[in-house]
Formats: sequence, structure tokens, C-alpha cells
Amino acid sequence: MIPSERLKGIEAFVCTVDAGSFTAAGMRLNLTNSAVSKSVARLEARLGSRLFERTTRRLTLTDAGAAFYDTCVRVLGDLADAEAVLAAHRSEIVGRLKVDVPIAFGRMQAMPVLLAFAERHPNLRPVITFTDRKVDLVEEGVDVAIRIGAAEPWADHLGHRYLGSERVIFCAAPAYIARCGTPSSADDLAAFDCILYGRSDGSTINWRFADAAGRTEERAMTPRIVLGSAEAQVGAVKAGFGIAQLATWLIETELERGELVEILPDRATVGLPLHLVWPRRRQLTPKVDAVLDALTHGLRIE
Repeated sequence: MIPSERLKGIEAFVCTVDAGSFTAAGMRLNLTNSAVSKSVARLEARLGSRLFERTTRRLTLTDAGAAFYDTCVRVLGDLADAEAVLAAHRSEIVGRLKVDVPIAFGRMQAMPVLLAFAERHPNLRPVITFTDRKVDLVEEGVDVAIRIGAAEPWADHLGHRYLGSERVIFCAAPAYIARCGTPSSADDLAAFDCILYGRSDGSTINWRFADAAGRTEERAMTPRIVLGSAEAQVGAVKAGFGIAQLATWLIETELERGELVEILPDRATVGLPLHLVWPRRRQLTPKVDAVLDALTHGLRIE
């Protein structure tokens, strides 16, 4: 990042060269002759070089001043061009936009938001990838990613926005409860059929339990069935295979319809955090700004 000190005095210097004197530059900048002169003098002191040869009649650029002037004009021109491009395209959401989303969350939660966004911007060409692995955004050309998982030390080149954390509950189908009963405590769960999520390496996700003081503990459970898909877990619970611990975003429809019911509500706990992540250098583009806003408002977990 360029320290702000490096920008001080440049406008006064360039304007003085263009106007031909401190007095004329002051009139253009709405400053006094003295203010402009002092600003340029401070710039010279910081650079350690004289930019002007001063006489009672006129100012003349030194060789160093001429070279510095050319650079300053080019930099200020680039800044003006960048602002003009942003201003011209501020309302134009166009081009290719690559978004990476987790498989289940992406299909169930992100897709409705992204489809509505694409409908509002017909000149946009979305490319949406579904993966549960941690993608390299820069290497794979991803503009924005949704990540569910433990907070991490974010790399300097990545922007990130916290959207909230899942609520994770225990649930079962009414038919299973009618057949096997309802556990009255966390300890009782060992006697029931547990449907666990399994990783590709063969390990399973421990269940988390909240206590009355708000603390959380983890327990390894003995599985009735292990599934490597959250959506498959939902199907198994609905089919009456047993009890599972699932994020509420995954089963909100089933809970509303009564196809699944929550059990041990006092043991429900906070789950994994949800973040939007993007390469910082792409945030200035209107399409990335716009999709970040859309996903923030559409997915924020209260």
C-alpha cells in the first residue's frame, strides 16, 4: 500500500508546473500563494531534491523536477482513468463471474440467490462450481467463494466477510421416535441409532453438545450408518434410520413440514461459521461488488 505521505504535495507541484507560478496555481487550487509554495517546499524536502530553480521572475524545472513531473502526470492520469472506468461501469454488471460454493449449501441456499442475481443482470455470465474442498481462488480464477468451516488466518490478498454461524440440532423422523422413543439426555443417545457424517479418509465427525452454561463438548458416537453427504444424511433420517446432528439450513423445509422433529433442543449448539471470500484485487469490479452485496443480504445468518 502507498503511504499517504507520498501523495502530499504532488497536486500542488503538478498544478504549479502547469500554471507557471505559485500564484496561478493557488488560484486554481483555491489556496494562497504561500500555501502552495510551502507544500512544494515540503515535497522537495521529503524527496531530498530541488524540483524548481527559483528566480524573482519565474520558476524553472530542474532535471529531477522534469522527470518527477512526467511520472506524477502519468500516475495522476492513471488514477483519473481508473475512476472514470469505475464510474462508467458502476451500473453495468457484465461479463464472466465465477463463484465457488459448497455442494449442499450451494444447491439449497446459494443457488436461489445467485439465480435471482443473474436474472437481474442479463449481461452477466455466471460460472458456478460446486465443491467441498478448499479451492485456491487465484489459481482457479474464482471471483467469490462461500466457505463453511473453522475461522482461519486469512491471507493478505483475500478479502473476507463473516455472515454468521450455523445452528446445529439433533433431529429424527416422527416414525423413528414412535418406534424407538425419544432420548431425554445426551447420555441416552448412545442407546439410539446414530447417523454420522463420514470424511473421505474414513473418519467421522464428532457430535457437539451445548451445556446449560453455554460451553460445548464433543463426543465420538457409535454409528448405525455413516454417510459422506449431508443431503444423504437427511434422506436417511427421513427414512427412519435414526438420529442425526444437522445444520438447520439443511433441514428447514423438513422441519416446517413435520417430516423431521428436533430432539434435545437444550443441547443444540452453534456450528461452523460461514464466510464470503474473494481476491481483494477483484473487489473493485462492479460485478464482484454487486454479487458480494447480493450474497451478504441473501445468506446472512442472524
